[in-house]
Amino acid sequence: MRLTHQAQNYTFSCSVPVLPKEDMRPPFLEFFAGSGLVSHALAPYFREAWANDICPKKAAVFWANHKGAPFTLCSITEIRGTSLPLSVLSWASFPCQDLSLAGNGKGIHAKRSGLVWEWLRAMDEMPQRPPLLAAENVPGFVSINEGAHYRALHSALVERGYRVGAMLLDAVHWLPQSRPRVFVVAIDARARIPRKLTSEKPIWTHAAAIQKAAAGLDGWIWWKLPKPPRRTATLSEVVDFSLPCQNTAVSEKNMALIPPAHMQKLQESGLSVAPGYKRIRNKKQVLELRFDDIAGCLRTPTGGSSRQYLVLKQGNEWKTRILNPREAARLMGASEAFQLPGTFNDGYKAMGDAVAAPVAAHLAKHLLSPLAAACNELS
Repeated sequence: MRLTHQAQNYTFSCSVPVLPKEDMRPPFLEFFAGSGLVSHALAPYFREAWANDICPKKAAVFWANHKGAPFTLCSITEIRGTSLPLSVLSWASFPCQDLSLAGNGKGIHAKRSGLVWEWLRAMDEMPQRPPLLAAENVPGFVSINEGAHYRALHSALVERGYRVGAMLLDAVHWLPQSRPRVFVVAIDARARIPRKLTSEKPIWTHAAAIQKAAAGLDGWIWWKLPKPPRRTATLSEVVDFSLPCQNTAVSEKNMALIPPAHMQKLQESGLSVAPGYKRIRNKKQVLELRFDDIAGCLRTPTGGSSRQYLVLKQGNEWKTRILNPREAARLMGASEAFQLPGTFNDGYKAMGDAVAAPVAAHLAKHLLSPLAAACNELS
């Protein structure tokens, strides 16, 4: 079966496996599962044995798109590893608030991002830890405090008998959205890793911040991933131009916030749509735009500067509106069949907090799935 979304000339497809009665996919656990785009992306390669999140609204999105999947709605602090099913892979997209450059910068031991230690605590309580682990977070995870936060997690994983490497993958290679994220992959040190999966030196996935954080670390691996084909989709092809814009008064008020230099670029760009965020510059609110036909990184809708605006050309006029949740879903690689129950903000938040599906799928196909096969030799 194949689910395909088409908007204008933009096409993204997500293959969903047709499986035999005996499902041979290796099982995986998904902590901080959110709306379930990771399980959506990993479905051809892994079977979700268990998932968890604390947010009821994200859980509603998960349940709507993963009928019958095992999902536990509660805080990770309530999870006991002794009750988890044996699995090959454990995935954790742990909270980013304390590691984000736009956040408070309190670090990996703070209240929110520090929940990653609860993930490891649950793994420690399992009768047998999964031999393969994956964690995802924002670039600040490796760049803030000269990589100290990543190094803390790396050391904890090595102490538990894993070899570990980190990569920075930007969704812009697959989708018209700038969304760099750090992906950490750890494997049981006893496993025989195929040579084709590692590199002797940094490659395209190893940004300068990752190389700096990795310097001198025991148990480090330079994971090797192929580059995806060049992206052709653009924001203009994702946007639904039939949706209503804000009224004239609101549009004019937003347009007045665009800096003169950006307004000139907009007029000269030849684009029919430009995305932007409201920011404070020199104690004044401005609407800053980008002109590469790519959306800025999606965020959750909390706060005035967290909603991404679209400036659209309608005839000889420019109008504004907020990016629609369905458009946000397209920018995350979700198929048109992916359901977004709840309010406008619920759908926007579900996508703003998610992992871009094609990125997770690329990682699963070219690294996690082959590594899971290598782990078979351990049992």
